[in-house]
Amino acid sequence: MIALSEISASVARLQATFSTGKTKSAQWRIEQLKRIKQMTLENESKILEALKADLGKCELEAWNSEISYITGEVDHNIKHLAKWMAKRKVKTPILAQPGKSYIQAEPLGTVLIIGAWNYPYQLTLAPFVAAVAAGNCAVLKPSELAENTSKLLAELVPQYLDTDAFCVVEGGVEQTTEVLQQKFDHILYTGGETVGKIVMRAAAEHLTPVTLELGGKSPCVVDSNTNLDVTVNRIAWCKWMNAGQTCVAPDYVIVTRDFADEFLVKMKQKIEDFYGADAQKSPDYGRIINHRHWQRINNYLQNQNVVYGGKGDERDRYLEPTLVLNPDLDSPLMRDEIFGPILPIVVIDDLSDAAPLINSRPKPLAMYVFSRNDGFVDSLLGQTSAGNVCVNDGMMFMANQDLPFGGVGNSGMGSYCGQSGFDTFSHLKAIMKRSFALDLDVRYAPYSDKKLKMLKMLR
Repeated sequence: MIALSEISASVARLQATFSTGKTKSAQWRIEQLKRIKQMTLENESKILEALKADLGKCELEAWNSEISYITGEVDHNIKHLAKWMAKRKVKTPILAQPGKSYIQAEPLGTVLIIGAWNYPYQLTLAPFVAAVAAGNCAVLKPSELAENTSKLLAELVPQYLDTDAFCVVEGGVEQTTEVLQQKFDHILYTGGETVGKIVMRAAAEHLTPVTLELGGKSPCVVDSNTNLDVTVNRIAWCKWMNAGQTCVAPDYVIVTRDFADEFLVKMKQKIEDFYGADAQKSPDYGRIINHRHWQRINNYLQNQNVVYGGKGDERDRYLEPTLVLNPDLDSPLMRDEIFGPILPIVVIDDLSDAAPLINSRPKPLAMYVFSRNDGFVDSLLGQTSAGNVCVNDGMMFMANQDLPFGGVGNSGMGSYCGQSGFDTFSHLKAIMKRSFALDLDVRYAPYSDKKLKMLKMLR
C-alpha cells in the first residue's frame, strides 16, 4: 500500500515515465492490455471471493458483470486499437488546397481513475483499460468501501503491470484528498454527485478535464401494450442484481392506473421466482455494502406504502426486494437515488403524463421504456433526456461496446466504453499539411475588392 507521504512521489514517477514516450507504442499498450486480461483470468477465484465478501455477489453475477466485462473490454480494445490509433482523415477545403487534413489521437499523459464500490472490479478497471489503450500512465484509486476488492487490486496490479506506468492508491478520504491535490492530465470518477463536485473543484485548481460517471433516478416506463411476462423478467433482473446497487438500475417504475394491479401481481411473483419466498436464504441475492448504507436505504421506507418486502437484517446487511406503491413524490425515496433494493411504482392516469414527470427531475443516467407501440416510444424519447436508453430491456446497452456509456446533466459528463473510452483518454489533435505550391496571394495584404470576390468564390 502506498503511504500518504509517498503519493506525490508516485505520481511524479509516473509522469517521468510518460515523458520518455514509453507508453506511446502500440506494442507496449497491447502487452499491458493482455496482462490485465491475464491478471483477471488467473485470479478469477480471488476476485470472486473478494466480491462475495464485499457485496455478497454470487458467482454467476460477479463473473458476468465484472470478470467477463473486463476481459471483453480488453479483447475489444486490442482488436480495434490499430484503427483507433491511425490517422483519421477529414476533408480539406478548397482554400487550403493542395493539402491534406487529419486527426491524430495522442495520449493525454498521467490520469487518475477513481473507482466505485458497487462494481469495484469492473468500474475501476474498465476505464483503466481505456486509459491504457490510449497510451497513458494511470493512478488507480479503488473505493475503500469495497475493502476486499481494493486490497486485491493493490496486490495484483504491481504483480502483472508496468510499475513505472501504473500504481494503486488505497485508502479513504485522506488519501483521496491527497491524490486529488496532484496534477493530472485527466480524471475519471465514478460515484455520487456530492463527491463528483469535490472532484471537479479539485480538478479546477489544475484546469484538469474530468469525466464524471454519476447516477440519478433512472425511470422505467411500462406501457400496458407490452409483453408483461418478459417485461417483469427484465425489470426484476436489472433492479435486484447486486441488491439494487447499480447506477443504471431502474429507480422507479411508471405505470398507468388501469394496469398497475396486473403489473404488481406479476412483479411480486417474479421476485419469488428469482429469490424464493425468503431472499435472505437465496444464494443469488446480494448484500448492502455496509451498515451506513443499510440504514440509509432502510430509512427511505418510513411513511411509505410498502406492498411487498420491506424487512431486513442489519447484522447481515440484508434488505429484501421491496415494492412501494404510489410514493410521495417529494419524499427522500423519490428525491434521492435509492441505490438499493427498493422499487417505487408511480401510478399515472395516462401515458402522456410520463414525460412531464420524468422531466420534473434531473436528467438520469439511464431510462427504460417497455412498449410494443413504436409511436409512443419515439414520442417519449423525443420529449426526455437521459445518458443511456434501453427499449424493452434493462441495461443491456452495457453489453454493446460500440455504444458510449455516460451521463448527461446531473448524471455525469463524458463517456467511456470502446472507442469512446479511447477518445476520452486521448487528445484528438487536428493536423493540416500543405504544399508550398499554389501560394495564391488572395489572402495577403494589400487587400482589394478583387481579392474579396475571389475569396468569396473559393469559400
